[in-house]
Amino acid sequence: MNRVDRLKRLRFRAWHRGTKEADLMIGGFFDRYGADWSDAEIDWYERFLEEQDVDIMAWAIGMQPVPERYQGAMIQKLKQLDYIEHPE
Repeated sequence: MNRVDRLKRLRFRAWHRGTKEADLMIGGFFDRYGADWSDAEIDWYERFLEEQDVDIMAWAIGMQPVPERYQGAMIQKLKQLDYIEHPE
């Protein structure tokens, strides 16, 4: 699959998580950073999206430790939570 198609697929998956809170966090993260990701970062995000929303959200807000496989720059950006736009 080419890069454009991968990113379209990831955007859909990021914004269709099951709860509005997860959509805003996970989808907002993708919208803010996804266009600039390297292939390795896209691979990371594809694996990351396989995780449960409750786990991703707990890692992002520091309620659970981040598994070693996800530690690094990407999770640090996710933890900043500065990409979430509040709907009016």
